Amino acid sequence: MPQMGESIAEGTLSRWLKKVGDEVKRDEPIFEISTDKVDAEIPSPISGVLAEILVAEGQTVAVETVVARIETEKGASIASATVAPAAPAAPAAPAVAVAPTPTAPARPAPAALPVAPKAPLPHSFEERVRTRSSPLVRRMAAEHGVEIAALSGSGIAGRVTKKDLVAYLDNGGAPTMAPAPSAPPATLLVPDSHAQAPLATPWPGDVVEPMSKIRRLTSDHMALAIRVATHVTTVHEVDLTRLARVRAKLRAEFEAATGQKLSYLPFIIHAVVATLKRHPIMNAVVSGGDIIYRKRYNIGIAVALEPTGLIVPVIKNAEDLSLSGLTKASNDLALRARTKRLNPAEVQDATFTISNYGTFGSIFGTPIIPVGTTAILGLGAIEKRPKVVAGPDGEDTIAIRTCAYFSYSFDHKVVDGADADRFMADLRKTLETVPDQGF
Repeated sequence: MPQMGESIAEGTLSRWLKKVGDEVKRDEPIFEISTDKVDAEIPSPISGVLAEILVAEGQTVAVETVVARIETEKGASIASATVAPAAPAAPAAPAVAVAPTPTAPARPAPAALPVAPKAPLPHSFEERVRTRSSPLVRRMAAEHGVEIAALSGSGIAGRVTKKDLVAYLDNGGAPTMAPAPSAPPATLLVPDSHAQAPLATPWPGDVVEPMSKIRRLTSDHMALAIRVATHVTTVHEVDLTRLARVRAKLRAEFEAATGQKLSYLPFIIHAVVATLKRHPIMNAVVSGGDIIYRKRYNIGIAVALEPTGLIVPVIKNAEDLSLSGLTKASNDLALRARTKRLNPAEVQDATFTISNYGTFGSIFGTPIIPVGTTAILGLGAIEKRPKVVAGPDGEDTIAIRTCAYFSYSFDHKVVDGADADRFMADLRKTLETVPDQGF
């Protein structure tokens, strides 16, 4: 199980792409994993034949756990196709363990540790287990005034996960059973993520399917997000007629020069970043009793996955990118999101998010603010509409205009309605007065 990020201590092996006896090439995807940050395909570190599978689909194991062995000698015997227990069997030469690096030694079992082991190195697996939470969970706990050290989670060695924190908050922010005055802090009881509501039961003829890993993660994240922020949504109609003309004018030359399709999205991202600079509270985040004003503009772009799922890759330092740079970055992230080739760093540290649900025909919606941010912009379908406009002599006339509804969900704890509408009015003006040469 590879290390997919500094704060990630475990992963779920969601699907094997090869079976025992299959030939594999170096860097060829061999299995898929799911973590609390990202789904990804894991390539083989070496060429050979898949000889043994040690971790079954759906099983969650610690990083650096050996999940399979690959025979590298031609003609070597192939192990039975039956999936073995999670504990690794004794290695048989010349097998190579599928681990973060082909030469990395397997982690010794706890019994093999010396009596007085050395202190764990910073950012090591042992240190991450000792801290018992990821940066995301620690940030959420700080916002709610929760002391993580007093909780006992369901992760490895008692690490507190997002699901644990959601359950804790569902119980009113207090342990289920109060401890005696002289007793240590109560142990957190972790119920099912939907235990607060009556569970539905299947009727005859119904089909019951377990949630996928990404569906469960999305469910937990959205449940937490709706609790953390005080959601309010305002909707503005934006006239994109001028932008449509500028885009049509630049499109052929732009696509010939870059090889990238020029959509409305990079124009909107550029305008959003410029507007955020003039309204810094919209690029801020609540941290307990403080407000952190971010000076980097990392724009998350919501991407729908097939057959189902949602992920938000992040364009880092969008303020430094031109129109072509934003186009390349958004297209690249969306493609790799759909093919499960993102790395954890590419779905973290968003300061503002855009959800382009209009691509599916939706006129407008009320998107949920991602945890760790203050607002999210939703883009409705861009379409031609009849509008009343002023003629050259000041008379009213009906004209065909290219318009869209932009919805803006913001956290009312730190953003007032008037400030949100000023931001949207500024963004609307920026888009409706785009220069002839584009941004």
